[in-house]
Amino acid sequence: DDRSQQLAVPTSSSTIALPMVVSVDMLEELLGPADFEHDRCEQLVTPGVAMGLAWTPTGGELLYVEASRMAGKGQLTVTGNLGDVMKESADLALSWIRSHSQQYGLVGAKESIVDGIDLHLHFPAGAVGKDGPSAGVTILTVFMSLFTGRCVRSDTAMTGEITLRGQVLPVGGIKEKVLAAHRGAVRRVILPHRNEKDLKDIPGSIKNEMEFVLVEEIHQVLQAAFDGGFALRSLL
Repeated sequence: DDRSQQLAVPTSSSTIALPMVVSVDMLEELLGPADFEHDRCEQLVTPGVAMGLAWTPTGGELLYVEASRMAGKGQLTVTGNLGDVMKESADLALSWIRSHSQQYGLVGAKESIVDGIDLHLHFPAGAVGKDGPSAGVTILTVFMSLFTGRCVRSDTAMTGEITLRGQVLPVGGIKEKVLAAHRGAVRRVILPHRNEKDLKDIPGSIKNEMEFVLVEEIHQVLQAAFDGGFALRSLL
């Protein structure tokens, strides 16, 4: 049958002959506006901001984490609809930095990194609840960026749990998190070394476009997250 089929679509013309080629520019006209907007990679031009990766029931998400400081008495405020575990990660990250502040040249021998200041850590998208330990490396990197006045690499996202001893522990949802990074045009991801086995679940076409930095310690995270890394001081 050489008669052309017709399809009613919400365009300026009432019918379109099939088959038809649908371009990216036509998607919103045919399907309507997107129900959800995902964060995309953006240039990090302000110290105290880093990109984390979160797992949600609907998939992975890029998660920008922000921090600021002001005159105060050493208090830490954490906002963004967070659970107890994530708040503990913030306390843990700050404790590790305080104990290594001389090694990183942040303070003198008799000073404290939080003397005379208050800190505010914020996770945007406050309508969405967040919890779990996997933001530990991101929180710590945000604080280090704030204290040093250096911007985190804009092409890098990260995930991983931290310990007081400076270890980086494995976390879940690696496939979903890497897919979220790729979708957001992020091509470099810092992951716990013990999550290397989870990379086999990522499609090869995506994995080939990504750079994975596998870390075991917090020091390695910071060397990878900042251009030029850090020259550590000897405390001997």
